[in-house]
Amino acid sequence: MTERRLRGIGVSPGTALAPAIVVRFEFPEVTDRSIGPDEVEAEIARLRQAIAEVSAELEDLRGKVLERAGPEESGIFDAQILMVQDPDFLAGVEFLIRKNLLSAETAFEFKALEARELWAGTGSSILRERLTDLTATHRRVLHRLTGRQDPEWWAGDLGGEVIIVARELSPGLTVQLDREHVVGLVSEEGTRTSHAAILAHSLGIPAVMGVTGALDRIRSGATVLLDGLSGRLILDPTPDEIYQAQALSSRRHRLDLELETAASGPTVTPDGHPLAVLANVDLPEELDAALRHGAEGVGLLRTEFLVTGRTEVPTEDEQAEYFARVAEAFRPGPVVIRTFDLGGDKFPSAFRTSPEPNPFLGWRSIRVCLDEPEIFRPQLRAILRAARGRNVRLMLPLVTTVEEVRAVRALLVEERAELARRGQPAVDELPVGVMIETPAAVILADRLAAECDFFSVGTNDLTQYTLAVDRGNARLAARFQPHHPAVLAQLRHVLDVGHARGLEVSLCGEMASEPLWAILLAGLGFRTLSVAPPSLPLIKWVLRTVPLAAAREGAARALALDTAAEVEATLLEVTRAHIDLRLLGLRDALPGERGGASLRERSAPDS
Repeated sequence: MTERRLRGIGVSPGTALAPAIVVRFEFPEVTDRSIGPDEVEAEIARLRQAIAEVSAELEDLRGKVLERAGPEESGIFDAQILMVQDPDFLAGVEFLIRKNLLSAETAFEFKALEARELWAGTGSSILRERLTDLTATHRRVLHRLTGRQDPEWWAGDLGGEVIIVARELSPGLTVQLDREHVVGLVSEEGTRTSHAAILAHSLGIPAVMGVTGALDRIRSGATVLLDGLSGRLILDPTPDEIYQAQALSSRRHRLDLELETAASGPTVTPDGHPLAVLANVDLPEELDAALRHGAEGVGLLRTEFLVTGRTEVPTEDEQAEYFARVAEAFRPGPVVIRTFDLGGDKFPSAFRTSPEPNPFLGWRSIRVCLDEPEIFRPQLRAILRAARGRNVRLMLPLVTTVEEVRAVRALLVEERAELARRGQPAVDELPVGVMIETPAAVILADRLAAECDFFSVGTNDLTQYTLAVDRGNARLAARFQPHHPAVLAQLRHVLDVGHARGLEVSLCGEMASEPLWAILLAGLGFRTLSVAPPSLPLIKWVLRTVPLAAAREGAARALALDTAAEVEATLLEVTRAHIDLRLLGLRDALPGERGGASLRERSAPDS
């Protein structure tokens, strides 16, 4: 008997009830074909024509996404266009055509499979995450070269509302789906940060990814009840299960209306304790959302977008203008600028570095900045200029030694002198803080506190390094536990050190964007949390709903527990007294759920 209840990762909230359509997207079968010397130029011309046609298709999709979702989402197809036009990759294909006398499709398939194998085996979580995009673009070209219809253009005779079930969902397919008929998406692969998930969320299509064995366990025509918040599925639900799901959906809708008002005003707990909820900002496009959702400042302004994907490093003036614009937008709230967090899986095309077998334990973050002063010094000058008369702070990522902080402070003295020599105004005193995101930084917290002005905990990397769990590995998603006792003990230690030294200690990891863990963090003693802009209204509402006394009780109990499961159960108990957990997708998100893991499964992005 087929199991009726399945679980995955909720990536786009909403409830859907419809028959399933199972679709399989595969590379077209390519017959190995050799060519004669006199056919080489024709095959290369055919290859280039296919590339041009696919590029035009992707440009068309980009325009549709720009209209339907927005500029940030449309940028997904900029990446796909770069993939399909990659000069190094195409040069390799043409080499095989010329030297090995292979047909265009045979040579392309060979290089495509080679690239997929390379990306799948890389230590970069970003490259593994974008493997779906690479596969989709290569599949498009192969269908052009073989003269077959690209299955991404599949529409089918839907006839009514359906839920699409597939092994993986590409952005191209997702954006072309008819929202009137396609009411839900299910896939075996993918995480919350995959491009298809981002598009599904922007388009308002409920979606669950990471459903193991979905193609084998869900048959076409079976009725599926899907909850895109909790990540639960029910096959062939009973009338009572349908009724309960619809009632829950209605209550969530009312909560959504409450959240619109929750975004405005300060965050104060029911027992009168003020908390600051700031925003993590990755791209300029997120600034409006952060302001609209009531961010009281920016607790983490990522700066990598200024260099990644560009052929040259941004100028000092360009950076200074951007930093000043952000600081003005959130005045008088603070704006914490993190210096370039390069390396790992984020290197600008402006300079190349040799591949590393383990990039997340390699040359990255503050190490890159200190070793590449021609990139780092202009950024420091830009921040010094932007901070004059504004509430700007400087934050250093992945600090593991006291020497790193001292080296940056020495550079700041030199660059302030350089600006004075030029006659350019700059701030006299700039608060400098460190991200606590390694066990080394936790152990050295008392020494680091003597060298800096504030701490900000990055729980994404801290959890990854503490538990030896790759946060981008879907197979280890259940083991990525920021509420693990080993992590909680470190958070408590950092808070104790910071408060004893009179330092503000905030937290900007993805952990703060989860309602249950936001309560735990407030109970531990964090008074400033920085979260993703879409999470701001919910986190502010939750903190206004649960008394700090209850959060403190839960945190105290959690610190004495032995397992992450026990910590979760305790926080669920504390929260349940004040909030219907089903509204948050934490438990009973679908009718009949009892016990077991209840926290929504999520894949953490870079902190």
